[in-house]
Amino acid sequence: MQSVAADALPAGAAGQFDPNPALLRVRDLRRDYALPRTRLLAPRPHLTALAGVSFDLHAGRSLGVVGESGSGKSTLARLVMALDAPSSGSVQLLGRDLHRLPAAELRAARRDFQMVFQDPYGSLDPRQRVETIVTEPLQALAGATRAELRERAAEVLAQVGLRPGDAHKYPHEFSGGQRQRIAIARALITRPRLIVADEPVSALDVSVQAQVLNLLAELQERLGLSFLLISHDLAVVQHLCDEVLVLYQGQVVERGAPQTLFSSPLHPYTRALVAAVPRIDDFMA
Repeated sequence: MQSVAADALPAGAAGQFDPNPALLRVRDLRRDYALPRTRLLAPRPHLTALAGVSFDLHAGRSLGVVGESGSGKSTLARLVMALDAPSSGSVQLLGRDLHRLPAAELRAARRDFQMVFQDPYGSLDPRQRVETIVTEPLQALAGATRAELRERAAEVLAQVGLRPGDAHKYPHEFSGGQRQRIAIARALITRPRLIVADEPVSALDVSVQAQVLNLLAELQERLGLSFLLISHDLAVVQHLCDEVLVLYQGQVVERGAPQTLFSSPLHPYTRALVAAVPRIDDFMA
């Protein structure tokens, strides 16, 4: 795949039969935030965090979203997770517009998409045992018995490389990498189709980042997961993703396969991101 500028992307034809429908389809997504007035009678200013973002993500694939702080990456993650409402546009998962679903249907739909947060310390309740933490999304959906919850907790803990006995421990008894494995186990508990990972390794030591990334890649292959990976680290995206979107001031300025996009970037902003990556030669000069 060749990297291309965002305005060169094919829009698709309305009503045309798609033999390979996307798992996740984002169309013209926009999010404006109202800012405080600068003067009492002045019109209220607005900040545009996303300005017409569109993309498709197919089953079993990984899409990386890169950009500097303030580019709109985390806003996009929140909108895809239906944790915030868009000003306009749509987020469709398995053909359902998440932001148009009634509350009860959205709650049920969350079985199909879960999130892994950046901070493996702040995202886990220190007062709860691991079994309670990882089964929380399943409990929210209701219908599971205590025995089923215990069985599913043991299953997902094994999938992320933890032991059954770890279910009875508290988060403070684990290292940072192990805590992120617990967070991944929590995301797996509902057997989702899509996982949104917002900077999933940026808070970890470099020595364990590769272990967590390899785990995500193994889970994708074994379970057929799709990932939407939000990151500022180009190496992380290149390791895990099949395709990359480059966000700049809330807009997609370039997209393509990571090998092509990072070796031959077309947009000036992408070239600046690639040039900013530290290289060993920079320290040897």
